[in-house]
Amino acid sequence: MFRYLLCSFSLVLLYPTGIDMYLVGLPQIAQDLGASEAQLHIAFSMYLAGMATTMLFAGSLADRIGRKPITLFGALLFAIASYLAGSAQTSDLFLMARFAQGIGAGACYVVAFAILRDVLDEQRRAKVLSMINGVTCIVPVIAPVIGHLIMLKFPWPSLFNTMVGMGLLVLFLCVFVLRETSPKLRLQAATAGTNEPRESFKQRFFISRVIITTLGVTTILSYVNVSPMLIMGQMGFDRGQYSNTMAMTALVSMVASFSTPFLLNRCKEKTLMLISQALFAVAALVFILTQVHWLSDTINLVGFGLVCSGFAIGFGVTMSQALSPFASRAGVASSLLGIAQVCASAGYIWVIGLLGVSAINILLLILAVGALVSIALILAVPKLQEIVPNEQISDAVRS
Repeated sequence: MFRYLLCSFSLVLLYPTGIDMYLVGLPQIAQDLGASEAQLHIAFSMYLAGMATTMLFAGSLADRIGRKPITLFGALLFAIASYLAGSAQTSDLFLMARFAQGIGAGACYVVAFAILRDVLDEQRRAKVLSMINGVTCIVPVIAPVIGHLIMLKFPWPSLFNTMVGMGLLVLFLCVFVLRETSPKLRLQAATAGTNEPRESFKQRFFISRVIITTLGVTTILSYVNVSPMLIMGQMGFDRGQYSNTMAMTALVSMVASFSTPFLLNRCKEKTLMLISQALFAVAALVFILTQVHWLSDTINLVGFGLVCSGFAIGFGVTMSQALSPFASRAGVASSLLGIAQVCASAGYIWVIGLLGVSAINILLLILAVGALVSIALILAVPKLQEIVPNEQISDAVRS
């Protein structure tokens, strides 16, 4: 079992590392490539576009030909694209390499969730996904620090050479450690003589969990997107104070994520999901009270902590429930979740920005609407029992 957890954690880590590690070198990259920093900020969107593109086919292929081939493709492409980004001589080549990086990271990200669905029962899967969420909260804090230390001695291409090393390390794990877990390839004997369950993506339970996780991701990405305007613009913090604030909220997310497995031993999943949405609702109330000057602007920091802890507590549990009905189509289910989360969050931020909504109202709107809709769905659509017993899946995978 350890081999699957190690590989899944490694596969997921490529995604945030590809986003955060290179940012510290952006001024030097812009100077060497003859582009403005504003132009190169498009690299973030290109990376996400690559991930979204991959999610259209990676999950389906993972269900058809297996998890392992897709992870090998994703890790190898991430390593090659990282090398090309570090070797780029023009901004166009750099952006193309970033798009390819996103494809590689997206393939690994999607399959990681499918692997966890294959080998873990629902309770353990919820705990592991919460811990993965905690690890991904650490990366945005650690990656820029590592990038800064690297650039003290080496030029900016070394940042991408480091990503090359990470991609090759993940490739090594996938080749020599990871074993195939796809139920279609490993569960032939376990399901012989039985009617294969119909795993429809139109079922109310799955749709409700897609909506809840999508609203959660949109909330946390909205917070990250508007945090500079709120913290440095509205609250008057300088860059150092802003960095410290983001580090502290990342710490809150990490603590909440690593606490969730212990909370699952004492609370029902439904209870934790409702607590998560209640924290979002309280955060919205805090922001409202600070905007009408009933509370000091510094109390916004409490609201930021509530947003991060709410997401950390609820996301892993809800993702686990969303994947639970799918034994043979977990890859496609993971893809659909990823596509919905990436596209909806990007679309919300883009549209609401075009409408000229203020930073605080962007966050307030998604907090309030998301909490209300999610609570209604949690109460209206109860937990669904898994169609195929997890013990059957796990026994077949270990055999």
